[in-house]
Amino acid sequence: MATRGGSKVDVSGSRQGLEHLLQKVDVQLDGDRPWDPQVHDDRLYDRVLSEGSLALGEAYMDGWWDCRRLDQLFYRVLRARLDQQIGWSWWMLWSIVKAFLLNRQSASRAYEVGEEHYDRGNDLFRHMLDDRMIYSCGYWRRANALDAAQEAKLDLICRKLTLEPGTRVLDIGCGWGGFAEYAASKYGVEVVGVTISEEQVSAARDRCADLPVQIRLQDYRDVEGTFDRIVSIGMFEHVGHKNHRMYMETVRERLATDGLSMLHTIGSDASHAVTDPWIDKYIFPNGLLPSAQQITQAAEGLFVIEDWHNFGPDYDRTLMAWARNFEESWEVLSDRYSDRFFRMWRYYLYQCAGAFRARRNQLWQVVLAPQGVDGRYESVR
Repeated sequence: MATRGGSKVDVSGSRQGLEHLLQKVDVQLDGDRPWDPQVHDDRLYDRVLSEGSLALGEAYMDGWWDCRRLDQLFYRVLRARLDQQIGWSWWMLWSIVKAFLLNRQSASRAYEVGEEHYDRGNDLFRHMLDDRMIYSCGYWRRANALDAAQEAKLDLICRKLTLEPGTRVLDIGCGWGGFAEYAASKYGVEVVGVTISEEQVSAARDRCADLPVQIRLQDYRDVEGTFDRIVSIGMFEHVGHKNHRMYMETVRERLATDGLSMLHTIGSDASHAVTDPWIDKYIFPNGLLPSAQQITQAAEGLFVIEDWHNFGPDYDRTLMAWARNFEESWEVLSDRYSDRFFRMWRYYLYQCAGAFRARRNQLWQVVLAPQGVDGRYESVR
């Protein structure tokens, strides 16, 4: 029985409904295994069954339930696609309407995700990420630590783009300047990096101060000039389905005819117009994971796809490393961030790790050439 407004309400039916769903994936409410959720407020059952993933995340932030291994719980739920068996909330329905009526990733809205996510504070990301502050999937093929995995990923990109001294590179969504610094110092290239985050601009300029690197607070649509290579690492997720074609057209206009472009992006196993409502509201406003179909349709007639590399499971390992760093640094970070933020951020990292482990999310590196490489492109792994 749950208490609401002084009266008791029978929630046994709602609990049984949730238990029935979870039994399919060997998850037990109030069980004793690491992936079993512990319920602290019986109002959780109605809230989740009526409002879906948004309610689940908000209830966790509110302290209504806990779980020792959120990543294992989400792996089980998402692998079996239980999330698709719970009704849509008003938030999801409204998001779908807005996705079709509005361009949520228009130029006028471009800076919203910078202000709400990337400008949360460089201290947060400095403690969570590797030494170069690379906020995208590492490449763990021969790496055993986060710093090594991120350096391997940066070098993989440089080799796929066949960088050499004097090459002029545009880095769309340059983050805190980690790739620009690496490419300029290791491969002798010139880099123009653009980002919509003021915090990132400040840190990236400091990081690249003595290198042939220019960092700008600028939307990719406003860049001018021609570049030998164009790279986008973990930025395409913010472009939106209404702008995928515009993005490809912009890259084509800015890329030399014999140039190469690299698209490093999280990918979805299905085409959507909206993202998970909790992620949209609390983590990445206006974001959307592209599908393979959406990418190829956007590139059609503009590029030859020379290479498509999927190493999605590496993002699971990357997110788990970020989560460990975040939790181990909480004593320092707690002076600035609230306990509710801690629960929100922890939920975000482990939910995403579970999604990659379940193979619902992918990580793709796609190499594009305007007319195709003369002869043949040699794939790099």
